[in-house]
Amino acid sequence: MAYIDLQNDLPGIRGPMAYSPETGKALNELAEILLHDENNTLTRGERELIGAFVSSENDCFFCQNVHGAMAQYYFQSDMQFIDDIKKDYHSTPISDKLKSLLTIAGSVQKGGKYVTTEQVDYAKSLGATDKEVHDTVLIAAAFCMFNRYVDGLNTWAPQDRQVYVERAKMRAEDGYANMNLNK
Repeated sequence: MAYIDLQNDLPGIRGPMAYSPETGKALNELAEILLHDENNTLTRGERELIGAFVSSENDCFFCQNVHGAMAQYYFQSDMQFIDDIKKDYHSTPISDKLKSLLTIAGSVQKGGKYVTTEQVDYAKSLGATDKEVHDTVLIAAAFCMFNRYVDGLNTWAPQDRQVYVERAKMRAEDGYANMNLNK
């Protein structure tokens, strides 16, 4: 049960967003730009994976499963593949560039000052652009905020992970900006 009366029974971040639509709108617009916008050299799957990874590091069940399912949808994989990445991305068959960006994201999750020049230089040596490093840092920072919003209010989350997988296609098609919280 949420710590405050959200005046709705929506799971995860959807509950507080419906409770406070003005902030929900701004947060969804940020998510749209970071995760769904087409004008980005990181794929939607890579950006969703960064969010799922940071959410996993923050132990936010709702966000890691929503965005893990989104990454799974975009990568056309199964959830085990996404779980393997969250657990030990160094040992998974993803690009070295993406691995280096996940390292940066993991450092942001601990605190911004944990990101090092060496991490950024290494990512760039693997082909990461300044914009991709920027977006990785911003996605990781935003997900720390999203995770703390969800867990700080003690919102509930469906425990059946298949629920998230089944919603992924709809969210991929609809995006975040005009998200109908009841859908």
